[in-house]
Amino acid sequence: MSILIVVDAPHDWPLDIAGVSVVSSRAYLTDPAYGEERSVKVFNLCRSYRYQSLGYYVSLLAEARGHKPLPRVGTMEDLKSQNLVRLLTEDLDELVKKSLAPIKADAFELSIYFGRNTASRYDALSHQLFGLLQAPLLRAHFEHHREQWRLRSVRAIAASDIPPPHHDFVVEAATAYFMGHRRRMHKRPQPRFDLAILHHPGNPEPPSNARAMRHFEKAAAELGLQVEYLTRNDLARLPEFDALFIRDTTFANHYTYRFSRRAAAEGLVVIDDPDSILKCNNKVYLAELLVRHAIPAPRTLMVHHGNAGQIVSRLGLPCVLKQPDSSFSLGVAKVESELELLAKVGELLQKSELIVAQEYLPTEFDWRIGVLDRRPLFACRYFMAAGHWQIVRREPGRAGYEEGPVQAVAVAEAPEEVLKLALRTANLIGDGLYGVDIKQVGSRYCVIEVNDNPSVDAGNEDGVLKDALYREIMGSFVRRIEARKRVNA
Repeated sequence: MSILIVVDAPHDWPLDIAGVSVVSSRAYLTDPAYGEERSVKVFNLCRSYRYQSLGYYVSLLAEARGHKPLPRVGTMEDLKSQNLVRLLTEDLDELVKKSLAPIKADAFELSIYFGRNTASRYDALSHQLFGLLQAPLLRAHFEHHREQWRLRSVRAIAASDIPPPHHDFVVEAATAYFMGHRRRMHKRPQPRFDLAILHHPGNPEPPSNARAMRHFEKAAAELGLQVEYLTRNDLARLPEFDALFIRDTTFANHYTYRFSRRAAAEGLVVIDDPDSILKCNNKVYLAELLVRHAIPAPRTLMVHHGNAGQIVSRLGLPCVLKQPDSSFSLGVAKVESELELLAKVGELLQKSELIVAQEYLPTEFDWRIGVLDRRPLFACRYFMAAGHWQIVRREPGRAGYEEGPVQAVAVAEAPEEVLKLALRTANLIGDGLYGVDIKQVGSRYCVIEVNDNPSVDAGNEDGVLKDALYREIMGSFVRRIEARKRVNA
């Protein structure tokens, strides 16, 4: 990917970095050669970003050409909404407090140049804001109120807004940024496409184990995908890639969702996409979706403060209670008595206005059907943990967990009704990668949930397909990227 810095006056930017070109805004907008290039990242440092200015059109036409501009026109608009800015930066309160603690004034202005400030003590905060707000030059305003520092506003600034004493530092910061970028780019031969995999190295319960991650990387290389692993601090790097594969446990109010949302906004192919994360991570939504589309499921009651007394008469005991964002057996409880039921319902309703209660269906195992691109990908039996009613057993007050055995079976050997039901259900969510959990009780089949971030572990889900499972998933990325590039050509 080539890099362009677009400015009004190129002679003001004495950069000499391999692979980085400084061009004028008029040349970028009018020279047909720039419109013909395909793999380009554009850093827009024009004097003004106001509506219909040259700077505005640089980012607008860059998007139309399939280039990757910073800032995007959408970013320029987003930064006008300070409520949105505060929403995006709400996780930075502790860092703001720590960074600005020594300041005695009631207000502070922070200039951010390619993720840095002229005072290195503010670099951590500058880097995080740069990553979240995706503009090379930013100015943030903070206020000290009621003994707390708060971010009040952030705006993208143009090259003309840089104070003259800062010019040399900005050139230095830009040079360091692009030299670091080029070092990353030169570590490997150029692949067809770049795939980012978001993971959390310290996650004790990752959706894919270490061996599976190596299989994904091997399959990607065979198909022309260069893999690079990202962590939660790498949001700013998303524009470098063609696709994002999330192999970290997803939640709606979480950095995994913010990565997914930002990647989708940048035009990347994303699995898990933000809509799937929102839909699959809320059991209330799933319960309503299944009812609306007549998908067979355990008898279910949406519980609130006004109807908790109906649970026993509607579902009987024992029954299962679920908080809306439960996952991997966390936030799910089986209750045996009315006394236990009342206590647990009260506890869960303190966290959410709605919870889900379902009839208890004991089974030896749950079916898990992996679905990708609206087709069945793999089939497994997930057996219950020894002496327990769930596939995962956790002991209160003890770290770790115990899982039941996983038995992969050929898709063709899974019951036809299970496959049809899994596809019908997954298709209500989207065309991504899903794991549909189904209970089989005699001739009755019930959907338990749809997972947007299904486990793909070496030794479990790949038991039948082996390496072909990883190639299928990586192949989906290649097909999606190619289709998107054809549309944007």
